[in-house]
Amino acid sequence: MPGSAQRQDLLHRLNSARAQTDALFQLIHPEAMYERPIPERHRLIFYLGHLDVFEWNIVGRFTFGLEPLNEGLERLLAFGIDPVDGNLPTDQPSDWPRVEEVEEFSRRLRKRLDTGLAGVNWSHPGRPYLDEGFILKVAIEHRLMHVETMGYLLQQMPRAQKRMQRAALDTAGRRVAHRQVEIPAGAATLGQAARGLEAFGWDNEFEEHTVEVPAFSIGAYPVTNGQFLEFVQSGAYNDRKFWSDADWEWKEKEGVLHPHFWVQRNGGFFWRAMFEEIPLPLAWPVYVSQAEAAAYARWRGRKLPSEAQWHRAAYGTPDGTERGYPWGDAPPTTERGNFDCARWDPTPVDAHRAGASAFGVHDLLGNGWEWTSTVFAPLPGFQSFPFYPGYSSDFFDGKHYVLKGGSAATAAPLLRRTFRNWFQPHYPYVYATFRLVED
Repeated sequence: MPGSAQRQDLLHRLNSARAQTDALFQLIHPEAMYERPIPERHRLIFYLGHLDVFEWNIVGRFTFGLEPLNEGLERLLAFGIDPVDGNLPTDQPSDWPRVEEVEEFSRRLRKRLDTGLAGVNWSHPGRPYLDEGFILKVAIEHRLMHVETMGYLLQQMPRAQKRMQRAALDTAGRRVAHRQVEIPAGAATLGQAARGLEAFGWDNEFEEHTVEVPAFSIGAYPVTNGQFLEFVQSGAYNDRKFWSDADWEWKEKEGVLHPHFWVQRNGGFFWRAMFEEIPLPLAWPVYVSQAEAAAYARWRGRKLPSEAQWHRAAYGTPDGTERGYPWGDAPPTTERGNFDCARWDPTPVDAHRAGASAFGVHDLLGNGWEWTSTVFAPLPGFQSFPFYPGYSSDFFDGKHYVLKGGSAATAAPLLRRTFRNWFQPHYPYVYATFRLVED
């Protein structure tokens, strides 16, 4: 059972996460709340209520067994969507409740949940997931993940629909001296061992197992806009031979001519930053879909790393031990990388030298999730959470790929070694970059 100090810390973290997501909604002009900035996602009004409904469902309903307050709204706002094969949502703004109704419902849910948490016995045998505060950690991390989700949505919105903020941008125009780093053969530990509820992780992070990784080389830095620009300007981006059949079909159907975060204007390229468009920052990591990353890799005669190769380069050491973070076991701080919402946009890939791994690989955590060639699948011993059975298993469909690392909008707790992200290969909106490997 968590002690009083731990309980207070968890409640403080929950309230801090709430304040962070509440602030993001204040950036949206009210009349834009029924917009759908990303075609594959819900309208913004869904996210306004989803976070409190999710917490109500897993804590209030599943853990405390409380009766529903409004079954219709709780069902409508329960789950996000991730359609595949172009099966986009067709709902209309009129299908959704008024903003005021959603806001009032969220306040009621939050108040009732907080009252329950203040008076409940956390060690009750009928509430096993409240022990060690596990279910609250789920709620907190779910909110923190949606900080990044809201970032993706806000990024796609026209500036007129957002309340503008000043953003410090490190737009160094220089190019980065790229090189490959040799990684000797060795072991990579994936996943974490289950040690009861005190070991927090999402269901796809369990169980721990070791993979032997043959020697390979990997890019010291993620691929930059400057490097990818060469791919585009050479004409190779539009050369069929560098794309798989499925990826080329997607590219042609969607009319994709360059990375989604780039804007072509007056014969040049600009970057779609959060609150403005700026000349393409050549030293920033390029944000692309997995399909684009794989095509670039073929053009260079290399590959995307597997999940195990990425782990080996990030956490391995020459003496065979493994670290908690690329730089060691000290917790994440701003000099180590661009993460934890310290800024809205990327920085040059060589801006955080204190974050390098033992092998001298840079920019592994923050600044952009990194695509791998590994299809998202369960680790050996996988068991889904009873309170959220579809969290991972709904995506073990062979149509999603593992991403590792983190972006500028990734919260520090999600930077743990075992955390796995995943997206479809043709999804261009995520803060996702990549680096190349050679066997």
